[in-house]
Amino acid sequence: MGDTFTVLIPARMASSRLPDKPLADIAGLPMVVRVAQRAMASHAARVVVAADDPRILQACAAHGVEAILTRADHASGSDRLAEACVQLGLNGDDVVVNVQGDEPLMDASLISAVAALLRARPEASMGTAAHPIASQADYANPNVVKVVLDARGLAHYFSRAPIPFARDHAGTAWWDGRAQAASPTVAALSGFAPLRHIGIYSYRAGFLREFPLLAPAPTEAVEALEQLRALWHGHRIAVHLADVSPGPGVDTPEDLERVRRLFR
Repeated sequence: MGDTFTVLIPARMASSRLPDKPLADIAGLPMVVRVAQRAMASHAARVVVAADDPRILQACAAHGVEAILTRADHASGSDRLAEACVQLGLNGDDVVVNVQGDEPLMDASLISAVAALLRARPEASMGTAAHPIASQADYANPNVVKVVLDARGLAHYFSRAPIPFARDHAGTAWWDGRAQAASPTVAALSGFAPLRHIGIYSYRAGFLREFPLLAPAPTEAVEALEQLRALWHGHRIAVHLADVSPGPGVDTPEDLERVRRLFR
């Protein structure tokens, strides 16, 4: 397998909240190009955009970003990535990192760290990342996905609910978020620190091709979290603990304006 890995960036034009999102201008460049540039700053051997529309390919070509055209009717991003693995001829043990096409502030070092998880953890089929939650509002927010780890740093469960739930401290901020943020490893190993899941994944290419063929999990349907399918079928997910949250992603016009201001 070596130390090399490929970054795949799924990009599709259809977005209910922000039409033509991959081509949204951020300080003079399309968003998908900004994302690719962040990925190129990692240790990736190759960065490829997996697009569903020729206009995305044209935008990438204009800025020296490799891109391939995938089917437009994929049910999920993982289906699109599985097709990309086949198109690119990746071997089963090759490591692939999925960086979402709406994350123009993704930290390059985080991409490299999530890729390295699979070299260090041969028992894991996937890798991802998390960081300590620092506020009660985030802990209670169903849009903030939480993850609980086991003693080996593998994911026990992901949920939109506040987990782990402190029975004796219901309704209170029962941990000091600032203290946890200063020492994420100690916080996580203490067994109770709430962790926010960061939506970046690494896979072995063989597993990524297999993943869309697995039956969806009941927990996945209830929580609307695709990664629960892997846990349901007995696969392990290794988790890298980051010190801080990455920059905000772009889902809405308001998000786009916030990111544009940061680039200015």
